[in-house]
Amino acid sequence: MSSKLLKVTDLSVNYGAIRAIQNISFDVEEGEIVTFVGSNGAGKTTTMRTLSGILPRAGGKMEFLGQDISNAPSHQIVRLGMSQSPEGRMVFPDMTVRENLLMGAFARKETKAQLGSELEHVFELFPRMKERMDQKAVTLSGGEQQMLAIGRALMAKPRLLLLDEPSLGIAPILTLQIFEKIAQLNREGTTLLLAEQNAMLALSMANRGYVLEVGQIVQSGPARQLLDDESVRKAYLGG
Repeated sequence: MSSKLLKVTDLSVNYGAIRAIQNISFDVEEGEIVTFVGSNGAGKTTTMRTLSGILPRAGGKMEFLGQDISNAPSHQIVRLGMSQSPEGRMVFPDMTVRENLLMGAFARKETKAQLGSELEHVFELFPRMKERMDQKAVTLSGGEQQMLAIGRALMAKPRLLLLDEPSLGIAPILTLQIFEKIAQLNREGTTLLLAEQNAMLALSMANRGYVLEVGQIVQSGPARQLLDDESVRKAYLGG
């Protein structure tokens, strides 16, 4: 039986004097892939950054695993089991691939053997990371940096993995590879919340979706239903 990992009620977020997110409510159940779709500036990244404790709320409530995280700091949210691969990847450029990955486990008290096991899991998922383990992150391609950012988030052993624009600035063939890995992670038991401009790709793999426009949820429902919706197709799917 599925259960809600994340429940967000009437969330509002300000950017200075601007109300960037306006009273949105959504939830994520264990085992799902849920996606936010919408054009650039719709509020997807703002929502993800607020969930991670990076941006403060202006109002509303966020609950994770039944616990109120509305005012929780980022490190506490990571410890509870929610980690994010951010928009733009944000890898540490002068650190090696291995060092970047180990940074993802900063909030966990792990033995060397346990960390080694988690690294191996990331390397199985993204073999390229093992090949480039001792290279500085700055030397990686955009697609490889995205793999590294996802791998770093996985090192926190999340119950809920937040992926913010994983296809941004990446060659289409690498985007497909990364989305195959995202589907694999879900099959292996990771619940995912995905923010993605490529609505067709995101809705094709998600269980449910929310359509964001100018900081408001304008539509939501099963992903297949949104894919077939004429207004969604016209706005985001090119016909």
